Amino acid sequence: MDFRKITEENSNHEHLEHKSVLELLTAINNEDKTVALAVEKQIPAIESLVHVTAPKMKAGGRLFYIGAGTSGRLGILDASECPPTFGVAFDKVIGLIAGGDTAIRKAVENAEDDSSQAIIDLQQWKLTINDIVIGIAASGTTPYVIGGLEACNALGITTGCITCNENSPLHKVAQYPIVPVVGPEFITGSSRMKAGTAQKMVLNMISTTLMIQLGHVKGNKMVDMQLSNDKLVDRGTRMIMDATGLSYDNAFNLLKTHGSVRAAVDHFGIC
Repeated sequence: MDFRKITEENSNHEHLEHKSVLELLTAINNEDKTVALAVEKQIPAIESLVHVTAPKMKAGGRLFYIGAGTSGRLGILDASECPPTFGVAFDKVIGLIAGGDTAIRKAVENAEDDSSQAIIDLQQWKLTINDIVIGIAASGTTPYVIGGLEACNALGITTGCITCNENSPLHKVAQYPIVPVVGPEFITGSSRMKAGTAQKMVLNMISTTLMIQLGHVKGNKMVDMQLSNDKLVDRGTRMIMDATGLSYDNAFNLLKTHGSVRAAVDHFGIC
């Protein structure tokens, strides 16, 4: 390999078993403080990916995340939160994990080593030229993810990636790579830690910015969120109060009548 697999390098901390709880917590926190700075350096790369993704999604395209292990779970987490938060269809942002849904909770042996499975999983969703596929792998060497992006490239489908090793195979295969280099993990090789945090931060930035670009946020409010529980109904009611000056009861009734914050405020004549 012609790159440093920094995510697998020895921790900067030794003799962890002899440290106090306070020493461990402080050291982990100090390592975590470096993650946001690594992500900050990737803002231009994230911007490029969002710029190419937004118009495709406006044209009916979908955003896919593919990954294995922690990386796959983080993609599924981000995708699963888009419908309740922004009111988009469940199949607008889709997370796929090596080994299928079983692997969300329990590792599936050797699933990540199959370089041909990701495109099979993706094609179950009938990929189109307007779709975007982002591969997530801390190491940048996961065959499931690399193979998936290679197949997408061959089909003319836009690809991006989130990895924490520069010049890794995944970095090289993605058309729009995002590479926050967070350095060695606190526990050697435990990429669910800093690498996972960096991936989650980048996913937050991508999906949130896209949803704003797609019109699912007004001001700073989630006006299209699903009213799936009492907390969200209360939040929606208070959003309407802020926008209209109505009392709580009147705002609540308006929300119940129209079914969403956007529809309620539109009816009131604010938008």
